[in-house]
Amino acid sequence: MKAVFVAYNQAYNQEIVELLENLGQRGYTVWEEVGGRGSVDGEPHLGNHAWPTQNHALLTVLEDSLASKVMDALRATDAANKDLGLRAYVLPVEAAL
Repeated sequence: MKAVFVAYNQAYNQEIVELLENLGQRGYTVWEEVGGRGSVDGEPHLGNHAWPTQNHALLTVLEDSLASKVMDALRATDAANKDLGLRAYVLPVEAAL
């Protein structure tokens, strides 16, 4: 099994959830109002007066074969709207309950 962690501009929230649902992935956890700044480019998303935009973060655990499909769909989403900001990581899951 794999875990996919996604940090993204709050404007993407519904789109990211629909992306997972369209690929058949039902389960996920979302954290709202997550601050951050990308390591390469883009503006900070800190939820303050200077940088009012915020991020959300999502974690989903899925079968290995679905992880690459989710990542491909996330890459396409990011490429279509580079200025919003989206980062995703695939991590191994050693055990789950």
